Amino acid sequence: MPAAPSRSRQAAAGLLSIGQVLARLTPDFPALTSSKLRFLEVQGIVTPTRTESGYRKFSPADLERLRMALTLQRDHYLPLVVIRDYLAELDAGRNPAPPTSIPSMTNTPRRYRRDELLAAAGSAPQLLNDAISTGVITASDTYPEQTVTLLRSLVALDRHGIEPRHVRALRQSAEREVSLVESALSALLRRPDASSRAKANELAPELAARLDEVRGMFVREALERILS
Repeated sequence: MPAAPSRSRQAAAGLLSIGQVLARLTPDFPALTSSKLRFLEVQGIVTPTRTESGYRKFSPADLERLRMALTLQRDHYLPLVVIRDYLAELDAGRNPAPPTSIPSMTNTPRRYRRDELLAAAGSAPQLLNDAISTGVITASDTYPEQTVTLLRSLVALDRHGIEPRHVRALRQSAEREVSLVESALSALLRRPDASSRAKANELAPELAARLDEVRGMFVREALERILS
């Protein structure tokens, strides 16, 4: 019976806490923080294991992935989506060339005509008309993929009596949140150098995620009051 706990301790012995990861990486990346590490986890750069108490534990492979991602960010100003795709190629056993600059978009993202949008979202024409007239969706000759996702959500809400006019305030709230993020990053956005722009691109989704967390907590608290 003692063998299992012993093997567990041996396996855990090679894992690193957030503090240990920071100690190993901050000499090369002084701006790295525990918040940034958690953000890189959310972005899919690493997937640390969790202890029974919920603490993150990083493997040596996680450490090297972090070092690689941070180096690509620092030296080539690459967005995390490019870095994540490169790491996914490595994980799949391929041998991609290391990215050294932001790639040009050779493939044009799909656009949907009105009839294609309605079919893809399973929406009635009137629901789309209502979403456009209330400003929830911007009228266009063709629509991007995110509009398909948005219209699908409106279809699901409409089944419960929540109409586009009811969610117009959510769009206005989102625009106010973006203004907060823009204000927080104004110093970086005013700088002309690529490093500042890359830093702003990195911080913007993290700030948006924090605002989303706060909004989510407010919603959950309000729901608890309603349902209690």
